Amino acid sequence: MYAPDWLLEWRSSWLPNIPTSALLRLQELLEKDSPLLVSGCFTRAIPMGCLASQIAWHHPRTAHLTVDAGITWLHEIARLNPATSYVLQEWDHRGPHDLYLRTTLLKEIARELQARQQFQDEHRLSCAASPD
Repeated sequence: MYAPDWLLEWRSSWLPNIPTSALLRLQELLEKDSPLLVSGCFTRAIPMGCLASQIAWHHPRTAHLTVDAGITWLHEIARLNPATSYVLQEWDHRGPHDLYLRTTLLKEIARELQARQQFQDEHRLSCAASPD
């Protein structure tokens, strides 16, 4: 099955740049259908922000920023144009209450968290097995 443009962008540009703490935060907000996760703007009132803002507030290079955190994270870290991001367009079009979008993002986040955990486990095993 063909993945839509927003999902390809999510996997190629967003996920590699999202810290685990931000993935866990997004997972929590999506599971709860939290009003802190907004669409149509980057930030309403802190701590209310879109996907990019929530990620930025958990990224070491942008955590100190407030209303422009999401824009800065997208531009400087994910290397995306905030005005043309497929993920943001989909997020703004469907909104955080869209069941398909939330479910898809939750599956993607769970898969990424599992892959990161598996990588860490394998790394620990290889370090433990290698002679000093």
